[in-house]
Amino acid sequence: MKIPLKQFIPILIIVAAGSFALGSSRPLLAQLLTKPTPAPVDYTKIVLPEAGVQLPFTWGDLGDKLVTTGVIDSSKFTPITDSGRITISAQNAQAVLNSLWAFGLANKNPILDTGPMVDKQYGGVANFASTGGWTIAVGDAMKYYSKYNWVVLTPDQQAIVERVSKNIYRPCCDNSTYFPDCNHGMAMLGLLELMASQGVSESDMYKFALVVNSYWFPDTYLTIAKYLDSQGTSWAKADPKEILGQTYSSSSGYRQILTKVEPVQQSGGGGCGV
Repeated sequence: MKIPLKQFIPILIIVAAGSFALGSSRPLLAQLLTKPTPAPVDYTKIVLPEAGVQLPFTWGDLGDKLVTTGVIDSSKFTPITDSGRITISAQNAQAVLNSLWAFGLANKNPILDTGPMVDKQYGGVANFASTGGWTIAVGDAMKYYSKYNWVVLTPDQQAIVERVSKNIYRPCCDNSTYFPDCNHGMAMLGLLELMASQGVSESDMYKFALVVNSYWFPDTYLTIAKYLDSQGTSWAKADPKEILGQTYSSSSGYRQILTKVEPVQQSGGGGCGV
């Protein structure tokens, strides 16, 4: 006599349950539910390309001018000498920082002449890290402060630099580039002036400012990329203007990020001195 298949089903269920209970083998259900552990994301490749990123301006003879005027003492530091477009990378980020710092310090601009840098409440323009901290000039760095008309902006270009500079922060402090009281702020100001003078669009100014900040503060922006990833946003799709703003890129904003994600450690970057 043939037994209907449906009568075997309860028996099969009992046998299967017994195998789970006895632990004779890895439970089938657990095998089905277990997912492979995803490989860790290498944020360095995403945020800090090893080959570097070419910046959208021509450096020209500014390196020579910085030396011949004494803004840079060539016995202490050799500025960027590439007359074409500079490619910033992990290897030359400090040299780019110092070269742009020197340019930002010496190039005449209303931000330096009438902005927060000259506000008397801060005790004098010579007392900042971006001025008093520039120790590789020939003589006193203040001799060169906002002195040379190397890059003269049109009113429209100046308006763009002022608008963008007020929206770009740096993780070493809570000031925007409009208040360039440290080397990173002064260098960023120089970068914005160069880009604006050579017709770079406002959106691209933010894009390349984020590139440069990332090479100058690698730990910060690798960690921000990790945080964005945890929130479902890739680094490639993030808005540079938003990331450079106070919420992410100021020291207080970044401290908030660190309460939500473990930091990514990466050697490199530079401090607020030469």
